Amino acid sequence: MPLCALAVSACATATTTASFKGTEHAVAQTVVNLQSDATASEQKKVCSQDLAAAVVAGLGGIKGCEAAIKEQLAEIDAPEASVESVQVNGTTAIAKVKSTFAGKKTLSSVALVEEGGKWKISALR
Repeated sequence: MPLCALAVSACATATTTASFKGTEHAVAQTVVNLQSDATASEQKKVCSQDLAAAVVAGLGGIKGCEAAIKEQLAEIDAPEASVESVQVNGTTAIAKVKSTFAGKKTLSSVALVEEGGKWKISALR
């Protein structure tokens, strides 16, 4: 599944950040923001605010990213997700996200990078 689909499917329903503090909270909030923007079909926000510059560039820039996100959102069946843990290492972080996609529960690692003082989604593993 492409990065966009994984990122959006891993975050397609509401999740909470209450159990996280400080930088871990900011990282988890980025995942929640992605969920919110994806749910609202805000492809522009996903590409300009939620995804790292390298991801957007890899999708062909803002316009290519918006088109890819729009296509991926059409394929998602509202899976459930929750941020289980966050590990921060300087300007990078990994959020473990538990999701249900196509009836199967999975634990995905969402990589984030700090860009311009904000956390952005950089990859999924």
